[in-house]
Amino acid sequence: MSQTPFANRQSVAVLGGGPGGYEAALAAAQLGAEVTLVERVGVGGSAVLTDVVPSKSLIATADAAVAIAEASDLGVQFFAKGANGKPLKPEIAINLAAVNKRLVALAGQQSEDMRSALLDAGVRILSGHGRLEGANAIIVSTGPGGTDFDRIEADTLVVAVGASPRELASAKPDGERILTWTQLYDMKALPEHLVVVGSGVTGAEFASAYMNLGAKVTLVSSREQVLPGEDKDAAKVLERVFTRGGMQVLSKARAEKVERTEDGVRVTLADGRSVEGSHCLMAVGSIPNTASIGLEDAGVELTESGHVRVNRVARTSVPNIYAVGDCTNFFPLASVASMQGRTAVFHALGDIVIPLEQRKITANIFTAPEIATVGYSEQDVENGVADGIVYKLPLAANPRAKMMGIKDGFVKIIARKGSGTVIGGVIVAPKASELIYPIAVAVERRLTVDQVSRVFAAYPSLSTSITDASRAMHQVAIS
Repeated sequence: MSQTPFANRQSVAVLGGGPGGYEAALAAAQLGAEVTLVERVGVGGSAVLTDVVPSKSLIATADAAVAIAEASDLGVQFFAKGANGKPLKPEIAINLAAVNKRLVALAGQQSEDMRSALLDAGVRILSGHGRLEGANAIIVSTGPGGTDFDRIEADTLVVAVGASPRELASAKPDGERILTWTQLYDMKALPEHLVVVGSGVTGAEFASAYMNLGAKVTLVSSREQVLPGEDKDAAKVLERVFTRGGMQVLSKARAEKVERTEDGVRVTLADGRSVEGSHCLMAVGSIPNTASIGLEDAGVELTESGHVRVNRVARTSVPNIYAVGDCTNFFPLASVASMQGRTAVFHALGDIVIPLEQRKITANIFTAPEIATVGYSEQDVENGVADGIVYKLPLAANPRAKMMGIKDGFVKIIARKGSGTVIGGVIVAPKASELIYPIAVAVERRLTVDQVSRVFAAYPSLSTSITDASRAMHQVAIS
């Protein structure tokens, strides 16, 4: 590999091979550095093996089940002939063992593809548990039982150790009935009644998926709304869809204890009520994997929660140590971890760097419908954080949505008063993760609603809702 003037054959050691560590290692190798990646569970980390890849694959299966179930609304009917020759309406069956086998295999293949890409780029990969030894070395325990050790010295260290599901002493996961989201893929059959504790992103996504796969679901939320902190209109749409689908949503209900029963689980709430089910998913947040890996001894500053404190180029309090991904105090998204990884390496090796801005990060919640957001929120406008105007267009008004039988969702654009510059947006729709991109570009490039409205969108398409909403905001720029 030809070297570039940026690296001058500097050395980079990356601790953790998730999305952030993978991108950091790959970018460093592409800039000509000597790179070593340390990973204990496999390239891709938990994001690929037990989190993002399998969970979103499960959600895709649930989406397929919904599409089949709702096809009759479009005039597509499924039936089989009974003994008397009359049509029968067959039920949709979910073979969860086969679904989970596919998810695990797909995650493994993705991990292997990432590993191959790193090896092709010239990255050295070490399997084992690593910890920092000062500011310029990583000690890796390898071999059976971790009895052998390697010492890696490097000019730059990148910490990308991720996070793990938070566990409560009063609701200890057992991997059979009381589960974290990493343990769901061992189930052989659809849970008869899944109780989901926690209505944040993870809880809402799995509650949505298992409901659509056909399980009875109860969602226990300690807050007033599902998805606390997210757009209120989006949360209302999702709660309406959940209720319509048969899910029981318990708001302002804090789970105090979860215990095994003879044939299931019992979730005891703080107000004395209890919910019984066949299984319980604990989705009560995550904790960074930063304990006992030498960060404090190296001088790296941590927050009270144990997250690594970083700046906008992912640099820690130690100049040559960077940290990326869910172990940091920045923004817990796989896409952000990847961008942090590249940014950290570019900064360390002297390449051009654009510091990350949280206001430009696009996020998506993979419920059905999906919820995508970028930039300032309506709450920011109401609180005076941003001087903006908000416009919301129901998706049901869109002709393509009518053709597809879509009834729920909307496009919301937030623009700055006077100039009409797009500063935020929310989309609630099927594949909102794809539809949010034009608004994200507008936020990034500081486009006005008039500029967005002049872009041709194919007709009919869901994306015309974006141009329609931006056209309706024309007065923002001239008021």
